[in-house]
Amino acid sequence: MTYRNDNMNTELQDKIRCNLEVIKENIKGYAPRIVAVTKYYSAEYMVEAWRVGLRDFGESRVIESVEKINGLDDEIRLSSNYHFIGHLQRNKAKKATGVFDLIQSVESEELLNELSVIAGSKGIIQKILIQVNNSFEETKTGIAPSQLDKFLDIAQNTANIEVQGLMTMAPLGADELTLGKLFSEMRKLKEKHSLKELSMGMSGDYKIAVQEGATIIRIGRALFT
Repeated sequence: MTYRNDNMNTELQDKIRCNLEVIKENIKGYAPRIVAVTKYYSAEYMVEAWRVGLRDFGESRVIESVEKINGLDDEIRLSSNYHFIGHLQRNKAKKATGVFDLIQSVESEELLNELSVIAGSKGIIQKILIQVNNSFEETKTGIAPSQLDKFLDIAQNTANIEVQGLMTMAPLGADELTLGKLFSEMRKLKEKHSLKELSMGMSGDYKIAVQEGATIIRIGRALFT
C-alpha cells in the first residue's frame, strides 16, 4: 500500500499540530531536532506529521520500518530523514544500512564492523550515534561511560562509518534530579569528545534533556496522543 500526500486526515493532523505547538513552547529558547517516534504508529501518522512540518522519524523494527518507509509516496519519503532508535540485531543490519540516515543505537564492535562492511558494499557512509548506558540499567543496552574513550576511538577509525554523537535512554520514572544528573553527564561526554549530536529525552523528560544540552529529542506519545 502506498501512503500518498493527497488524502488528508484533518482530525489527526490537527491533533499532531496542537501537540507539536505545545512541545515547541516547552523547548522555547532551544533548538533540538525533533524526531517523531512513529514505531508504534501507522504510516498515516507519519504522513500527517510530515504535513505539519516534521521531517525526522524514529523507528525500531527493521522489517516493518522498511516496509512502512517504502510505502510512502516519493515526495514524503525522499524529503524525510529516518532514525533507527531501537536495538539493532546484526542479522538485520543489512536491511537497515542506508535506509536509516542515522542509526542511533550502536553499542558493540560486532555491530560496528557489520555496518562498516555492509556500508562499504553499498558504497555509502553510514552515520551513527553511540549508545551510552550511563544509568547502568541491566534492561538497557549501551556501553558504560568508562568504555567510551576506547569505543569512540575504534568507531571513528572504522571505514564507512561516521560517528555523529551519542545517544542515551534515561530510566522510566526517574525523578527530575536524577534525570538532570544523567543528562548533564552525557552533555559533558559530548563536549569532552567534541561531538556534534546528543540524542536524549523522550515524551516524559524532553524538557529536562534540552536544558542539559540535547540536540535531538525523540517524541512519540506526547506528539501523537
